[in-house]
Amino acid sequence: MLTILGFAMIATFLVLIMMKKMSPIAALVLIPALFCVFVGKGAHLGDYVIDGVSSLAPTAAMLMFAIVYFGVMIDVGLFDPIVRAILKFCKADPMRVVVGTALLAAIVSLDGDGSTTFMITVSAMYPLYKRLKMSLVVMTGVAAMANGVMNTLPWGGPTARAATALKVDATDIFVPMIPALAVGLLAVVALAYVLGLRERRRVGTLTLDQALVREREPESETVLVGAGSAAGAKAGAGRGGPGGADRSQGSAGSAGSAGSGAADEASDDDFKGLDPNRPTLRPKLYWFNALLTVALLTAMIMELLPIPVLFLLGAALALTVNFPHIPDQKARIAAHADNVLNVSGMVFAAAVFTGVLTGTGMVDSMANWLVETIPEGMGPHMGLVTGLLSLPLTYFMSNDGFYFGVLPVLAEAGHAHGVSTLEIARASIVGQPLHMSSPLVPAVYVLVGMARVEFGDHTKFVVKWAVLTSLVILAAGILFGII
Repeated sequence: MLTILGFAMIATFLVLIMMKKMSPIAALVLIPALFCVFVGKGAHLGDYVIDGVSSLAPTAAMLMFAIVYFGVMIDVGLFDPIVRAILKFCKADPMRVVVGTALLAAIVSLDGDGSTTFMITVSAMYPLYKRLKMSLVVMTGVAAMANGVMNTLPWGGPTARAATALKVDATDIFVPMIPALAVGLLAVVALAYVLGLRERRRVGTLTLDQALVREREPESETVLVGAGSAAGAKAGAGRGGPGGADRSQGSAGSAGSAGSGAADEASDDDFKGLDPNRPTLRPKLYWFNALLTVALLTAMIMELLPIPVLFLLGAALALTVNFPHIPDQKARIAAHADNVLNVSGMVFAAAVFTGVLTGTGMVDSMANWLVETIPEGMGPHMGLVTGLLSLPLTYFMSNDGFYFGVLPVLAEAGHAHGVSTLEIARASIVGQPLHMSSPLVPAVYVLVGMARVEFGDHTKFVVKWAVLTSLVILAAGILFGII
């Protein structure tokens, strides 16, 4: 019964948010509360929620101050040269912009933190997508998949968890998987190329001068949140992939009218990413801000202090140095309060979902059911089985739940059939491209929040492509004899 209710709770949540019948925050809170009553443990709901909130409170604190920090860095112009350099490289070509998004997200992911990756990537690429009237779910989808592949780095989390749970060396897991992961990253870049071609056909190509002129023009258009967006298209209906893009618009001149669909009204601030005259710029402090950011990321990788503490200190220092007057500091905090509230609220709402899922035992019940349904004849192929199971299990539960709760059981089953523990460990990380878009991953709310994309739109667009990317990694691992 717990297994059925667990899957029903997850399915109900996903259906409601993708159909936009409920907001993600409301769904993350009300649906698990309702199912907690169905399970017969409504009296313990408070304990489950407190446990979930306690476990995610450091993450929420980190995201709050990280958003403030990177928001200030955007305000003062730290990323302006990056945006301009990417624009020159992309030549205002949507295909190059999408490929550039994948490459930028992959490179920034070397720091091992998804939230930081998404903040930097969206900060750099968002003005380009807005300027060219490109689909924002293409940006979020490509960034999430690229980060998911790179999330398998030994310091990224999943590989370290697998190594800890199975008592093996993280290097022995990761290094042999490099060829398969490289193939997965190439698959993401190839997908970005295809999606970029579709975007090019839909919105056309501008010259660099035209794009910069647009940046200086007063704007009143709306913000695209879907891939298929010609006027009159059904919101979200055409966002499933390359085939969903509207091909009816092929000129630069028509780009300005491309799409209204499911959109939010944009404020003037959305269009000042490259404004050389905005009052918050601090050109004399550019190198201070650059060195502060490098030092912050370095300290995070070296784990000199807990990440929430690092971002708290970084945000306080950035505000104090760049905006020494208290009214200016208050103005900067207020300017980013919307993002802070949305993301931190989503994290605490997700804590209710994970708290109920774990506290009621639904996670354990679902995992055990999946393991028990593995046919006896699949024993010698437990590497393949583990790789396939990593997709749904890391999507529907946290990495901690999968790697510390399920993976040891799979490894024991594989060992009984002569499958090495390392092979099981390597197979367990192939589902990360899909995991990074899970509603249980706080970083994904940073991604969709900063990009102003509905979580349901992002989910509908990215899931099938992330599954495909994960399967490519698994196939490459089998082909190369790694799994």
